[in-house]
Amino acid sequence: MKLNIKNICTAFLLSGVSIIFDSCTDSVKFGDPFLEKAPGGTVTADTVFNNAEYTRQFLAAAYAYQYYNLPCKSSNAAPQCINYWKGMPDALGDTHHLFYNASKVFSDYYSGALSSTPDNKTNYGVYPYTNEHIWENVRNSWLLIENVDRVPDMQEPEKARIKDEARCLIAYTYFIAFRFYGGLPIIRSTFTGSEATYEMARGTAKETVDFMLELLDEAIGGGNLPWVYNNPTADQGHWTLAGAMALKCQILQFAASPLFNDDQPYYAGRYTMENDAYTWFGSYDASWWTRFREACDAFFAKLNQNGGYRLVTPVTQDQAGYRYAYRYSYLFEDSPEILHSCRVSTNTSGNNYQWFNLRTNERMSYCPTEEFIEMFPWADGTPFDWDKAKAEGKLDYMFVRGDSVSGSQLLQNRRYTRDPRLYETAAVNGALQTINWGDGNTSGQPYELWVGGTTAGTGPSTNTGIYATGFRNLKYIAGEAYDKQFPQWSPLLLSDMYLTYAEALIQADNNLTEAIRYIDAVRARVGLKGLAECNPDKNLTTDKEALLEELLRERACELALQTTRYFDLIRYKRAADFEKPLHGLRIYLLVKNSSGQWERSEQQWYNQYFDTRSVRNNPNHPFYYEPTHFDFEKFVITTGARVWWSQGFDPKWYLQPFPITEINKGYGLVQNPGW
Repeated sequence: MKLNIKNICTAFLLSGVSIIFDSCTDSVKFGDPFLEKAPGGTVTADTVFNNAEYTRQFLAAAYAYQYYNLPCKSSNAAPQCINYWKGMPDALGDTHHLFYNASKVFSDYYSGALSSTPDNKTNYGVYPYTNEHIWENVRNSWLLIENVDRVPDMQEPEKARIKDEARCLIAYTYFIAFRFYGGLPIIRSTFTGSEATYEMARGTAKETVDFMLELLDEAIGGGNLPWVYNNPTADQGHWTLAGAMALKCQILQFAASPLFNDDQPYYAGRYTMENDAYTWFGSYDASWWTRFREACDAFFAKLNQNGGYRLVTPVTQDQAGYRYAYRYSYLFEDSPEILHSCRVSTNTSGNNYQWFNLRTNERMSYCPTEEFIEMFPWADGTPFDWDKAKAEGKLDYMFVRGDSVSGSQLLQNRRYTRDPRLYETAAVNGALQTINWGDGNTSGQPYELWVGGTTAGTGPSTNTGIYATGFRNLKYIAGEAYDKQFPQWSPLLLSDMYLTYAEALIQADNNLTEAIRYIDAVRARVGLKGLAECNPDKNLTTDKEALLEELLRERACELALQTTRYFDLIRYKRAADFEKPLHGLRIYLLVKNSSGQWERSEQQWYNQYFDTRSVRNNPNHPFYYEPTHFDFEKFVITTGARVWWSQGFDPKWYLQPFPITEINKGYGLVQNPGW
């Protein structure tokens, strides 16, 4: 298998018209419509599948269509998931809020204005049904399955592997759409161009799940996919047996959850459907949880048998070691925790790299909320409790603590007092800004996130910009360290599988003790003590609901910007979490006035007093030392206040609307309730 998804000499033109592949010696143009011939009529399947290299390039095109969560382009062309004018679904949950008012998340979701009517560029929601390459990817994958056997200069094992990779691509594409829409049209082959009609009536939710599982079971049972990459340099990003088995677990996890698997549909009492089966399994069936657990059993049995993947082991048992282990787990291309990763670029700069290049631009103002920050425990694993910390006088060092030492303006012996994952996920007051790519050490100036501080400026007070909540996102950015690194997004991670298995054990078997063991393995990677040990008052070994709540919190901390938290809230129908107003944190620097009383100040420290001539040689100067005393004020987010906070969460929001233009075509696509 020569295909290298990262480095292949291929240019992808992702549009609704064509894909152009420029090999090192030739050019081939492949069409996207559900037709045998490409636009122009010069390149057909006969051309593509008469050459092994063209076939591999065609497979690369299908990989290029995979869902990629990080917005990195400004374009109305498909796929819209990477358009930063849309916004990530993560900003619809309770962990992040997007302050870019030109985004669809801000203008349509927060305001409640989203409808089923696309704009003149066929866009509407965060994952528009007809502008995401859903069906182009399905069609291209079926073309591979149906035609790869006739490639003359390709060995049979490679042909078999390509077919199973294509099955995984179809299943993954369906799963992403299924989470947004529920039951989907079931496409089992390409169109030849000779059909009288192109009927794609909507399938039921169960039919859609069964179809995805059918594809994956064939790929898993075929024996053609390697468990791990045979050649990591060449094959990175390809579907593997491990990825296929993990995806099966995620599909069953979503299917077993109350959104579809409950005694009544999620819209009961508010809306009706002519056929509830499109969005509901018809009743609660505990066997879904059993099937979910059995899929997880199979994955971990294969992992124990084959190895090849493992949780990253910290090199040092300290904050630096823990932080680096966490960052390495999801961000580094050779991480032993990545079960599947996606890319949109072969370059470490340019337009496809805008997620990083615009990290300080309001377009990427995915600000962590105070609710999210409080999910992260103390560094020893004990839960962070705001009221308790305030009563005990610990708020000043709820992020960092250090010593003011004569001769040094910056804090010495700086200790990071919270879960190491927090500092890799969010910029917080007092943390050092410069992150090393090659280890977990930090240096440079501290984040000044108080109102008026050097870093945050007026953002927290005006509730605008990348520090609008008093925090800034660092996930998939790593400060400045991600600069000139190959961008990727990793939808399937081993840590996720550990936490997924824990959920299966809780829900299918009520095996709380074993579930805690898997949760603790993930916590141990960042130096946290055991979950039950750290929460003795919650009876986690006997109280199923309490443990499930802790698991969902742990998933939020571990899997930020993986779409995890948003879809956890969706699949568990947690309307109350969507309805609760979210908060930011305004920090105020406290300084002593002429009377010796503490009062708020909005002045900068680093820019005005650090290493300046009038201060650096005068330890008695009132602003010689890095500030350590603050006042704290939680505030309700007002910029982009969500309609759900004041009017309640309409159950229609659990699924997205199909475009009314598709409904009106009359081929059997049925609208979701409420839209």
